[in-house]
Order: sequence, then structure tokens, then C-alpha cells
Amino acid sequence: MNRLNLITLGTKDIVKSHNFFKSLGFHTSIRGTESNPFIIFFKNEGTKIALYPLEELAKDINKENPPAISSGFTGITLAYNAKSIDEVDEIINKAKLSGATVHKEPKKNDWGGYGGYFTDLDGYYWEVAYGEDWEFDESNMLVIKDQQAT
Repeated sequence: MNRLNLITLGTKDIVKSHNFFKSLGFHTSIRGTESNPFIIFFKNEGTKIALYPLEELAKDINKENPPAISSGFTGITLAYNAKSIDEVDEIINKAKLSGATVHKEPKKNDWGGYGGYFTDLDGYYWEVAYGEDWEFDESNMLVIKDQQAT
């Protein structure tokens, strides 16, 4: 686990947040529509950033018992994007053995991938996930294909 691929920022209003970051000069790629995006990826160099609705991000960690947003969940998760399902399981197990708390055991996700969540020793949430259509460049950085460029 020697890379950080994606930083997801939970947002209270994804459309307003998208417009704010676009006004700063960020180029983005939208999943969904401009007026009703599901998730927005930034096309920045290096580690990628994504915007995702805060409540939905909390539910992605644990649908039945999402972390309380007002009591410490800041809406930020760190993601390690694996190259296989087996690698997801390996990393989650390694995290557990190292003292992490697993909040979502690896399983098939609603978006079609496979993954789970743990918190590190300082309480930061980490997603470990795999997607069949993900690609990595020569530096092991995640390549996010454009669906709708903005």
C-alpha cells in the first residue's frame, strides 16, 4: 500500500461544490448529469479528487449504520484502488491485523465494483476497492476515463 489514488470529499451540495471548483480552474468529469451528478472526478495530475454527496458517502461506508456526520465523520475518505479482488481482501486483512477497525467487509458494491472500508489508528476512513474497468498508468496512478467531460 504505497500509493494514494483518490480523495473523496463529501459535499452537502454537489452541484454548488462542482461549480465552486470549476470556478477555481479545475477540469472535471461527471457521472450522471450536470444538474444531478452521481459523482464528479477531477482531472488533475497525480492523486485524483472526487466530489460525492456527504450522506451518500456515509451510507457507502455502512448502509445500515452510517457514521454520524455531526460526531466526527468529516465527509473525507481516502481510497486505495486495487488491481484485483484478491488484492482488496489482502489489504483489508492486512489492515485488520495491523490494528485497523473494519467498518465494511469487502463485498460487491452498488456501483459494480468490489471493496470495503476500515479506519486507521487515527480514525481516518480508508476505502479499498477494485473496479473491472479501472486502468493504471506507468506510475500506478488511477486513470479515470471520461464519461462526460465538463
